[in-house]
Amino acid sequence: MSSSSLPVSRRRLLAAAGAATAFGLLRFAPDAAATDGPGSYTASWPSVDQHPPAPAWFQDAKFGIYYHWGVFSVPAFGNEWYPRNMYIGGSNENRHHIATYGDPSVWPYHNFIDGARDKAGNYVRFAPELASSGGDFDPDAWARLFRSAGARFAGPVAEHHDGFSMWNSRANPWNSVRHGPRLDLVGLHAQSIRGQGLKFMASLHHAYHFNGYYDHVPSQSDASLRVLYGQQDSAAENKLWFDKLVEVIDGYQPDLIWQDFDLGLVQESYRLQFLAHYYNQAVSWNKDVVATYKDGLDAKGEVYDFERGGPAGLLTPYWLTDDSISSSSWCYTTGIGYYSTQALLHSLIDRVSKGGTMLLNIAPTAAGAIPSGQQSILLGMGDWLGRFGEAVYSTRSWTSYGEGPTKMGGGSFSGPVAGTAKDVRFTRSKDDTILYATALGWQGGTMTITTLNSNQFNLSTLTSARLLNNAAGSYTDLPAPVQDASGLHLTMPSANPPFSALAYTVKLTFSGRIPPLSGPGGSTTWVRIANVTSGLVLDSGGNVASGSHLKQWNYDGSVNLQWQLIDLGNGYYRIMNRANGMAADSWGDSTNGAPARQAAWNGGDNQQWSLNSLGGNRYQIINRGTGTALDGSGSTTVGSTTVMWAPNSSTNNEWTITGA
Repeated sequence: MSSSSLPVSRRRLLAAAGAATAFGLLRFAPDAAATDGPGSYTASWPSVDQHPPAPAWFQDAKFGIYYHWGVFSVPAFGNEWYPRNMYIGGSNENRHHIATYGDPSVWPYHNFIDGARDKAGNYVRFAPELASSGGDFDPDAWARLFRSAGARFAGPVAEHHDGFSMWNSRANPWNSVRHGPRLDLVGLHAQSIRGQGLKFMASLHHAYHFNGYYDHVPSQSDASLRVLYGQQDSAAENKLWFDKLVEVIDGYQPDLIWQDFDLGLVQESYRLQFLAHYYNQAVSWNKDVVATYKDGLDAKGEVYDFERGGPAGLLTPYWLTDDSISSSSWCYTTGIGYYSTQALLHSLIDRVSKGGTMLLNIAPTAAGAIPSGQQSILLGMGDWLGRFGEAVYSTRSWTSYGEGPTKMGGGSFSGPVAGTAKDVRFTRSKDDTILYATALGWQGGTMTITTLNSNQFNLSTLTSARLLNNAAGSYTDLPAPVQDASGLHLTMPSANPPFSALAYTVKLTFSGRIPPLSGPGGSTTWVRIANVTSGLVLDSGGNVASGSHLKQWNYDGSVNLQWQLIDLGNGYYRIMNRANGMAADSWGDSTNGAPARQAAWNGGDNQQWSLNSLGGNRYQIINRGTGTALDGSGSTTVGSTTVMWAPNSSTNNEWTITGA
């Protein structure tokens, strides 16, 4: 069949494959799956918002690896912000730079790119050499390590805040082909990573390159150096931001583009052009792509990223966290320390249980070696995932993420935390017939899961309970579990662990769909929350703006009046409205009489509520953040505002919870 007789979508696909050689780059085989969503996009929010944010491959992958590796790795001091901080007088980096290299006014950052001698006479330059030429840099070995670690996608920091492009850029003269290593590093990574069957990603941090990163660098007279140090006018800098993205998209066809902060300061027209171009190219490549963000985009067509953290509870529909293998730096530094394998693996399990995907950063040396300590951590994670990965890969979050005493997540910068044997995390199969319960340690002869107690969970359709064994796909059948009001009790093979693992998983299989988890009042789905004084029920008002007041209304069956109480596993619930998907929120105002509000779920304490049972299906609904409770204020007026009040004995402070 000639290309002219192919369907239009296939002709575009072949044309795109040929176009992938732009800038002298590599061809990549297209995915088999056609792109979901519209057939084309325009540079407008209504158009790009139609892009499906999280394709199936991303939802299934759960774990990715990227790496801060570049010119900033050469000094190996402080962290990846060395290029900025070396110019700030009195900083640790500035003092180190003066002592080791000289004053930045005479020994500037670009010396690390083009090469110069330090005070000791050593020649320093970012110039990793390929292993095939006798150097330390072996992109194929890196990719094999990522696969062994259990990652399903991986890729480089294509450009950090320092403005050095790690690809063969036409737009930016300061790139890894014209300077430094004289290698197309992004292209080498893409080829090796895809060669291991992984999806390829690229991260771009260059929005802050011209929005303050180099604000301590003296004005440059050389036009080329003004490009490197972000000293062009705003129009040129915004265009350069966009042009760099287009080069990475067209040249390397990334499955995922991750972007750092400050996108909100990039001209909106360029942000929209970037999204439209990326999504249109994906249509021509016939594959599904992901764009992530911390600001400046939105959660309609893109995936939100939490830096070093994640929500305290379930967060839907999709989210990502990026974290580093080290607490001190994202790039390699002399004496760098690491989180434990246990803390990183437990954080991955926790984040997957809450609906997230984890992107883990590693820190290679400037020469291109991945230190043995980092390799050990990655291989430790891969060992667990290789044995028990069915409880992680291709799963989905359940009604409850889990239970236990350890606080994990709660926003950005909450960091990896190791759990305990009492911490249990749930995932489920995509067909909703298997519930995985993973304990972050061995509980002993009996494993108890309090969430699955007889008051909340119907066990009648359970067909088997099995412990995932030491080898993938092998199991130990467990005796029929015992269920009572305190939980589900599983008799384990022995009091001591039968094998060594950082977490242990029980697979609960049901004859049909997993039974729903009941909430207070016996409801398995939606409830109405009625004030005892007035009889009016909690009302969201429907399609309203974030921050809108919660009201009270006569119950008429409207979805505005229906709520879901989702157990967060930590003694608190999130209260989600059926009409708008927003969560009840105290707004952090502990003043008596402050209005109760609503907002998109963010996992914060202001959106977590405890239920203080008063008997007779009466509850005080107390906010974790403020300690105050939902209160009807004694009003019987339809449409009156629900307020917050210190818990007291008044029936204004009491609510009934019944099925809707």
